[in-house]
Amino acid sequence: MTAAPLLEVRELSVTYRRRKAIVTAVDDVSFEASAGETVGLVGESGSGKSTVARAVLGLAPVRSGSVRFSGQDITRLDFAERRRSYRHIQLVFQDPYSSLNPSRTIGQALAEPLEARGERDGSDIRNRVHGMLDRVSVPADTADRYPGELSGGQRQRIAIARALMLSPQLVVLDEPLSALDLSVQAQILNLLRELQAASGLTYIFISHDLEVIRYFCDRVIVMYQGRVVETGPAERVSGQPAHPYTYALHQASPVPNPRMQRERHAAARTKPRPGHAEPRTGGGECAFAPRCPHAERRCWTERPALQPVLGKGEAACHRYPQWQAEAAVAWSGSRPVEEAMQSVAHAVGGPGAGEACGLDR
Repeated sequence: MTAAPLLEVRELSVTYRRRKAIVTAVDDVSFEASAGETVGLVGESGSGKSTVARAVLGLAPVRSGSVRFSGQDITRLDFAERRRSYRHIQLVFQDPYSSLNPSRTIGQALAEPLEARGERDGSDIRNRVHGMLDRVSVPADTADRYPGELSGGQRQRIAIARALMLSPQLVVLDEPLSALDLSVQAQILNLLRELQAASGLTYIFISHDLEVIRYFCDRVIVMYQGRVVETGPAERVSGQPAHPYTYALHQASPVPNPRMQRERHAAARTKPRPGHAEPRTGGGECAFAPRCPHAERRCWTERPALQPVLGKGEAACHRYPQWQAEAAVAWSGSRPVEEAMQSVAHAVGGPGAGEACGLDR
């Protein structure tokens, strides 16, 4: 018998009032996370991924839908109930420089969650603080230092330690690497994996970098303008994207080869096909259509639903998998069209998938 998911988000919508207008930040988002799993939320700035995290934590106004944790509906808890839930759900913020109070020592910062839960035994609190510092590979004497004395990587380790002080089941990581150097990012990712293996933690990992998602996450939800456009195993979504927006995110990822980097930038600047740019119809269209080089008339008049794709997962695209063949042709240069389309067929589904891409074999 399959265990119930630890976190279930169903048809979640979040709106904000901006002057006289109502802005939809999250639109009908659904996903789940099982115990011990890492689920990635990926998308560019403004895609709604951080708003989803805030809704899970009760920090964003939910217009409709539900959030269930361990089988309990936590969508609209009152203040006292919400405070109790924070023992099981914790957040690691994006910026390690602003998330720690500069006037409090590291020991005081780590003791604060325990004291807020009613712990009063000073000796026990000190022991637990030193034990947590050891878990995140920080020297015990750091407890007497201030955040301004630490590097960015050390501060993020402290932020992670603070989130784990109450032994939560779910940790939301809101772009925890974006303010760190590459070498430090690798150290933090390895630390998070070690902590997860030791404690069975469930992570919601928010990022704009598909390569990091591919390395760290089990499954990924790709968001664009508040909507889910693709879901699936991280390896498949990163390596064989089924939605043009996911492909664009992949092309935006830096690579060490300068020539390939230039080609990726050129592909990212590709404009929508002429003759298909039509006025918006009030939310009934594909949100990515104005930027999509593969959009057709239907994309401007009908919102695509999530549909199963080869290699597991779903994608909300009217032109899947035909757009993949077109993208392969654009990259093929002098290669024959048939060869380029065959390469896409094999990438998507292996031998026999050519017919799915419109090939006559």
